[in-house]
Amino acid sequence: MPRTRERYEKPALIRHRLGNLNGFARPQTTLAEGRIDGFSAADLVERHGSPLFVVSEAELRRKYRDMVRAFSLRYPKVTVAYSYKTNYLGAVCAVLKQEGAWAEVVSGFEYEIAESLHVPGEQIIFNGPLKRRHELEKAVAARSIINVDSLEEIAMLERIGADFGERVPIGIRVNMLLNDPPWDRFGFNLENGQAAAAAARVASSDHLRLSGLHTHVGTYVTDVDVYARAARKISEFCASLHQSSKLRIEHLDFGGGYASRNRLHGQWMPVDHVVPSLDRYAEALTSGLMNGGFPADALPRLFLEPGRALVDEAVHLLTSVVSSKRLSDGRRAAVLDAGVNIMPTTYWYRHDIVAVKDGGGVNEEVNLYGPMCMNIDCLQMGASLPPLRAGDLLMVRNVGAYNFAQSMQFIQLRPAVVMLGDGGVELIRKGETTEYARLLEDVPARLKTR
Repeated sequence: MPRTRERYEKPALIRHRLGNLNGFARPQTTLAEGRIDGFSAADLVERHGSPLFVVSEAELRRKYRDMVRAFSLRYPKVTVAYSYKTNYLGAVCAVLKQEGAWAEVVSGFEYEIAESLHVPGEQIIFNGPLKRRHELEKAVAARSIINVDSLEEIAMLERIGADFGERVPIGIRVNMLLNDPPWDRFGFNLENGQAAAAAARVASSDHLRLSGLHTHVGTYVTDVDVYARAARKISEFCASLHQSSKLRIEHLDFGGGYASRNRLHGQWMPVDHVVPSLDRYAEALTSGLMNGGFPADALPRLFLEPGRALVDEAVHLLTSVVSSKRLSDGRRAAVLDAGVNIMPTTYWYRHDIVAVKDGGGVNEEVNLYGPMCMNIDCLQMGASLPPLRAGDLLMVRNVGAYNFAQSMQFIQLRPAVVMLGDGGVELIRKGETTEYARLLEDVPARLKTR
């Protein structure tokens, strides 16, 4: 009888992680976390479905107060205006308004959200490269702070001022060579003289008045010296404007860009070693202003426009495992019900992802994929997690900035959002339905067939 050989199967090598440190002595995110602000994550999902965004009202308030404290201790005239584009959920904006935040908006859409929350017009800062005439007319009538981005916008406001029969106070956005690449697509450049020319243009108008300067140094800025350099340059610019045109700037707006406790891809050091504290940001920025040569009785008001630093760590995402499998190369993979359509920040952050319940077993690296029908729908490659089974819950930490605002109805609808606070568990946005997603559509009668 001929001898047969058994079929060879390539072994699957599984890399386990023992202990709680990786090669850089960074603690692994391995401990299960079943509660958010004392509320059971499993109960939240059972009631409101999965995936689910969860907002911590307490953390929102804490972050706002920390920022106000850090800057107000170092500068006498500070106003925080929350950046609505970061997360424009009404409940989130309302909590920060209740704390004292003004509204910083970059579109007529966001301006209307601020109006719906009864933010006084004079407490709205209107920025952005696109402001339509009717939107500017509304902002001028409401006495909002307007920072212009182009010569065309200056001309439009001049015509509005003439129509209104008044001199409209405006700020100009200034960009500077502070980092690489420079944020010079917005506003007027300082180094090549554009900003000085724009200021002179405003000063020469019978219907405009230069009241402020606005700058924004970038996003997720971890080098606090960038803010110190910006403060020095703006202070010198103010001095030159006063000397050449006797202009006295009433307010300086330094935008946002402050980092949250999320790691960028390729950033191996612990977050505490990379992300500066709010006190360090405040010290760098305000020291530049306090030493900027302003008269003690004429210090300009300092506006801040934080977004990520206020909301990122106040929101978490709960998501369920749909299936678990081995890839062709032996690696473990899991499919989740949350994808990049609602978590676009996974493209630049390596979020902390933890199991809601400890399933037992040794941690293994697993690729976490979303439910989209495309290969790039991956929430994380090589996450260190215990064995996962269908139905298990995971928590993605610190997802409050830009995920909801940039989420989309691609393949899957957007989920519900709840807020945890003094009111208990409150539904602040319902999960979307097919009817809602198609609300604005209209199929011509000739195409409707039975």
